[in-house]
Amino acid sequence: MVFRQSEAAPRADARGVFSALAALLTPDPHAPDGVYAVRSLYFDNFADKALREKLDGVPVREKFRLRLYNGDPTLIHLEKKVKRGSLCEKQQAAVTREEVARLLAGDTAWMPAHPAPLVRELAAKMRRQGLAPRTLVDYTREAFVYGPGDVRVTLDRDIRTGLRGLGFLDPGAVTLPAPDAGVVLEVKWGAFLPDLVRGAVQLPHCRASAFSKYAACRRYDY
Repeated sequence: MVFRQSEAAPRADARGVFSALAALLTPDPHAPDGVYAVRSLYFDNFADKALREKLDGVPVREKFRLRLYNGDPTLIHLEKKVKRGSLCEKQQAAVTREEVARLLAGDTAWMPAHPAPLVRELAAKMRRQGLAPRTLVDYTREAFVYGPGDVRVTLDRDIRTGLRGLGFLDPGAVTLPAPDAGVVLEVKWGAFLPDLVRGAVQLPHCRASAFSKYAACRRYDY
């Protein structure tokens, strides 16, 4: 669900959801106060394969990204998200700051022999498909969990982009607000979605839709 700032849907709506969720759910225990900063670096090729497949609604598609939290380079993950219709799968592997620095410098010689299969897969697709680091995406995430139904709710705000993304390891990298990104509310659940959670995220000025922070940030390229 995406909140878009307009006369019909002011940001007060988003603040109302924050308050409702805070009263009903439990902040993510893995983050102080349930709030943390996320930085991702997305990969794409010169033909914009990942972006075009997203915009065209290709039913089976994938994208690779590097991700760290709260600016801490001691824990970085390489992730692959695979979309199959309405289902989404995520794979990840830990990489070191030194490995990422080499990758950003154009040195990929270490990747084909890496112990993580996902790193080796990215190396092969960088070689065959021309994948390369493309766009930096920063945002603040507020996360809540609810035991019944195995529910996780995330609220992403202050979405920003660093364009070409080579500042992934630089805490002072210059970023710009992503156009029309608004505030993004995502609800994930396992067996079922409890009614009280469903009611908390149903607002008259908001609509449910697919949303890609990567695609929103790439709008600066056009």
